[in-house]
Amino acid sequence: MTKAGTSVRTADPPTPAVRLPRRRGIELALIVLAVLLSVYGYCAVGFARNGTVPPGAAGYGAGLGVLALMAHLAVRWRAPYGDPLLLPIGVLLNGLGLVLIYRLDLETPGDRAAPTQLVWSTLGVALFIVVVLLLRDHRVLQRYSYVCVVAALVLLTLPIFFPAVNGARIWIRIAGFSIQPGEFAKVLLAVFFAAYLAANRNALAYAGRRLWRLQLPTGRVLGPIVSVWLLSVGVLILERDLGTSLLFFGLFVVLLYVATGRTGWIAVGLLLASLGAVAVGWLEPHVHGRVEDWLHPFASIEAGRGPNQLAQSLFAFATGGVLGTGLGLGHSVLIGFAAKSDFILATAGEELGLAGLSAVFLLYGLLVERGYRAGLSLRDPFGRLLAVGLASIVALQVFVIAGGVTGLIPLTGMAMPFLAQGGSSVVTNWAIVALLIRVSDSARSQYDGEAIP
Repeated sequence: MTKAGTSVRTADPPTPAVRLPRRRGIELALIVLAVLLSVYGYCAVGFARNGTVPPGAAGYGAGLGVLALMAHLAVRWRAPYGDPLLLPIGVLLNGLGLVLIYRLDLETPGDRAAPTQLVWSTLGVALFIVVVLLLRDHRVLQRYSYVCVVAALVLLTLPIFFPAVNGARIWIRIAGFSIQPGEFAKVLLAVFFAAYLAANRNALAYAGRRLWRLQLPTGRVLGPIVSVWLLSVGVLILERDLGTSLLFFGLFVVLLYVATGRTGWIAVGLLLASLGAVAVGWLEPHVHGRVEDWLHPFASIEAGRGPNQLAQSLFAFATGGVLGTGLGLGHSVLIGFAAKSDFILATAGEELGLAGLSAVFLLYGLLVERGYRAGLSLRDPFGRLLAVGLASIVALQVFVIAGGVTGLIPLTGMAMPFLAQGGSSVVTNWAIVALLIRVSDSARSQYDGEAIP
């Protein structure tokens, strides 16, 4: 109270800042659980096949545990605000994949794939650590968008000059060493699409002509990205790889929709994908054969030639029922040469049943959801599009592969993320998880220390 009888309002106290929890302890506990579940699966296979614990169980558990711990320490040091679920999900899916491949190796002693897959998994985790340690800010990638697209196109073009494998030209094989360049190209294209669309999102959404309910951007804006997409898809058609073509097309449409907010792009994308798939299915003999197998999966049985791969896969799912036959007790090896790669999901369906298969799909769904969540939390458009693009790669790949082996859509010959045999695939998927952790760390750290409104 002053002498004149008026009151003076005191200043409000400063608003306390919010300190977000880092949640690294939760991540470590989940990693321990993931490793224990993987070791349990490894031991269950040994008990089912031989009645004893496999001799390499301790080494398998120690190796997987050390790799997971090193990855955790890298995240704890360089990405303390990263999502605590992404790394444990990757460890569990990778561990389950090694268990399934080891289980199938017991049926094919002359073709052991689990040791090689473990080496590739080690390289994948090493790449994960390198990305987390060296990439301090995801926005740095935006500067190299055109370098990424050139590298992606080179990687997509190289397999054309090598012999076809199982009807598709997607492999580079030199002196017994083989890689699938398209796996690395999908991440590079995601970076390019995200950078270009982030820089031109306003022109894509509001400039140009309006046709029905769709805002068509100008050719100068949309032309470069459409040209890159057409070139990549054209190369993949020459390589007879319909699955990766659909993956790139789906990635392009999803990011275009996220950048513009125009739902009409989804309709246009579905229409173009359907027309392209029908055209390639009729004109390309290798793809046409897969369409015929999809339409008539039991035709080979009726013709007296025995079940084909798709029919054996459907039989495996039917045999598994709700709870499965148990690890090591199925017969999915009858599928043939692709049992450890394209059709490994049939082994999971037969031996883990509908319940176990649903759990696997939930893990994938959770991985995708956490990627979308990180993207939505970011303030910069490039990071948002990058996170959505990387998560969409996993979602589209799981849909295409699961749809193929269950008879929902024609087979595509792609590898199930983390589960299937394939070094290029597992290395790329670990890179995707590392980028999502970096993006999620940026998304949460931007709010750390802000005042409560």
